[in-house]
Amino acid sequence: MVHLRKVPNQYTHLSGLLDIFKSKIGCTLTPLPPVSIAIRFTYVLQDWQQYFWPQQPPDIDALVGGEVGGLEFGKLPFGACEDPISELHLATTWPHLTEGIIVDNDVYSDLDPIQAPHWSVRVRKADNPQCLLGDFVTEFFKICRRKESTDEILGRSTFEEEGREAADITHALSKLTEPAPVPIHKLSVSNMVHTAKKKIRKQRGVEESPLNNDVLNTILLFLFPDAASEKPLDGTSSTDNSNPPLESEEYNLYNQFKSAPSDSLTYKLALCLCMINFYHGGLKGVAHLWQEFVLEMRFRWENNFLIPGLASGPPDLRCCLLHQKLQMLNCCIERKKARDEGRKTSPSDNVTNTYSGDAGKSGDQLGPDNIKDMDKEKGEVGKSWDSWSDSEEEFFECLSDTEELKGNGQESGKKGGPKEMASLKPEGRLHQHGKLNLLHNGEPLYIPVTQEPAPMTEDLLEEQSEVLAKLGTSAEGAHLRARMQSACLLSDMESFKAANPGCFLEDFVRWYSPRDYIEEEVIDEKGNMVLKGELSARMKIPSNMWVEAWETAKPIPARRQRRLFDDTREAEKVLHYLAVQKPADLARHLLPCVIHAAVLKVKEEESLENISSVKKIIKQIISHSSKVLHFPNPEDKKLEEIIHQITNVEAIIARARSLKAKFGTEKCEQEEEKEDLERFVSCLLEQPEVLVVGAGRGHAGRIIHKLFVNAQRAAAMAPPEEDLKRMVPPEEKRQNLAADFPPAAGRELILRTTVPRPAPYSRALPQRMYSVLTKEDFRLAGAFSSDTSFF
Repeated sequence: MVHLRKVPNQYTHLSGLLDIFKSKIGCTLTPLPPVSIAIRFTYVLQDWQQYFWPQQPPDIDALVGGEVGGLEFGKLPFGACEDPISELHLATTWPHLTEGIIVDNDVYSDLDPIQAPHWSVRVRKADNPQCLLGDFVTEFFKICRRKESTDEILGRSTFEEEGREAADITHALSKLTEPAPVPIHKLSVSNMVHTAKKKIRKQRGVEESPLNNDVLNTILLFLFPDAASEKPLDGTSSTDNSNPPLESEEYNLYNQFKSAPSDSLTYKLALCLCMINFYHGGLKGVAHLWQEFVLEMRFRWENNFLIPGLASGPPDLRCCLLHQKLQMLNCCIERKKARDEGRKTSPSDNVTNTYSGDAGKSGDQLGPDNIKDMDKEKGEVGKSWDSWSDSEEEFFECLSDTEELKGNGQESGKKGGPKEMASLKPEGRLHQHGKLNLLHNGEPLYIPVTQEPAPMTEDLLEEQSEVLAKLGTSAEGAHLRARMQSACLLSDMESFKAANPGCFLEDFVRWYSPRDYIEEEVIDEKGNMVLKGELSARMKIPSNMWVEAWETAKPIPARRQRRLFDDTREAEKVLHYLAVQKPADLARHLLPCVIHAAVLKVKEEESLENISSVKKIIKQIISHSSKVLHFPNPEDKKLEEIIHQITNVEAIIARARSLKAKFGTEKCEQEEEKEDLERFVSCLLEQPEVLVVGAGRGHAGRIIHKLFVNAQRAAAMAPPEEDLKRMVPPEEKRQNLAADFPPAAGRELILRTTVPRPAPYSRALPQRMYSVLTKEDFRLAGAFSSDTSFF
């Protein structure tokens, strides 16, 4: 072997290397057997002259200036900021030549790359190109590691806060004692956002706020589109984003990632916070927007405006906890709204200002505990409709209540039988049951109006299960657990008793749990077949929960029962939960939504390019993410892996686009040529080296030739090819052809022959020499064999 840094001039071409080869063989035969030669020249294209990189980085100055035209909110950026393909290497190969056919010396060479029978191409990818989507998600993920609270970031002084609270407290008592008028809001909702913001203005000068006003207003309008309309909100204007159909992939994604539906408020909020973190003030901007968001939630709760962009109904436990909390707040607003509207429309003659004397007595006899069971109602009319206090110790002043206390307080206290109950007036009926009648008096069975069970978010469910587990296995603990779990059952029994005076437990079970009422056909004394029914075995267990609950249940319609779901308390809990979230907690809550959005973006971009390898990687990302994100606190390392995979996919798609732009696949007029080119580009992405069909004369070959020609013209500051055709006659152009390509960056040659060594009568054996020549490197490797039988 020979390895040199500096190349001797006489060995830079074929004739010099042939001399070395022949001298090394040292064959004495006069006509030497022909030497077969394989040559490969590599040309490197670094300057993609006419192809600037198509991805324009967003104009950050324009964005910070308040123009949000650069990037739409809710749309993720995509693509690489620099060209992800840095070089193209063209290898031109002559696999079978013999020494007499070609001339290649220091003066002249026959080796024209255009004439080479084989062309193959490699592309060199830029190392870790800067990708917008990857950076976006990575920067958002960094917030998860910050420790500061919102107040620390925004620098609010605690003294101002205390002073403000003290000022509010001074009015608190006068608010309690003054008669509260019933306010009917005629608010234009477009002022909603601004009224919420006044609280911040008091504490912080406008010029200090991290977010520009225009940007903030644009975001808030994007998040709360209903705030743009001038008419006050009614219940219907909450956009009811019911879940997409079950089979759709989008449904599966938010379900798998435990994020939120892609048209929901939570999802939009995640994207806006991402955008602000990247372009508008980083962590401070995030804290500012979150504070505005919490103020907006408080404003909507106090003024009965539903939150848009949330599916109605109880919290969806398949979504992230923050989404569940917002849904919970919406449930509270719905209940409060229904209650308040009920109060406004309730008939005035039902309201009395004082108890009647009889009612007072019966109240005394019953004692506060018995009244407490009945004191809550859905449509209370005694209080002003926007009253804050919904504590359990309030009494009401409705005639119907006092009459009921007077009429049946003692009977129900003594577990009065169905006869006394039958004399009660039925209340709270929803509609008649189609088939069933009451067992003892044959009257139709009515389905009562019942309270809806309290909606729960997953953290509340967890708390509740912990409390129930802590009660232990003792008999007392088990009894208490059963009591806690049967609050809803008791409420339904009370409603049922009120709707069906004189009913039995069997009647209730037939409606509520039909499988626990077993009917058999038996023959009576007269020989007729009759249906006889009885409760199931589990209902007959002595002192079981259903029997106990039935005995304690009083006939009270749902609207006068204690509420199962205290919307005021729950709403305040949610608002407090939102207010104490640090930006890091917020980022952790919303990271599944951001990853969900990034995966959707990658899928959307990939569908335009149709790259099979990317499809596989996206599937892997989805399965990996769905495992990681379902845990309450996923490990940072695993989250980083997911983000890294997303960035990789983005880089592959950017490379595909870069190659398509360079090879002009879109400009092809003939369908066949277009398909060939697209196939060629996709092979370049996925294989280390791709053969060019037709070499320099094929379609891809012609494009590569043109790329090199233009790069050479640019390097020599010569006019482009089109102008040259007009100026230079064809003969001269032919002579200049060698300049179409730059000097070869690498030259490889293999010389082979079979000759007898060391004597003419030795056996003919293979001889081989390999040579590689690059800019700063020259290597020779010879393998020479000799027949030593007679030596």
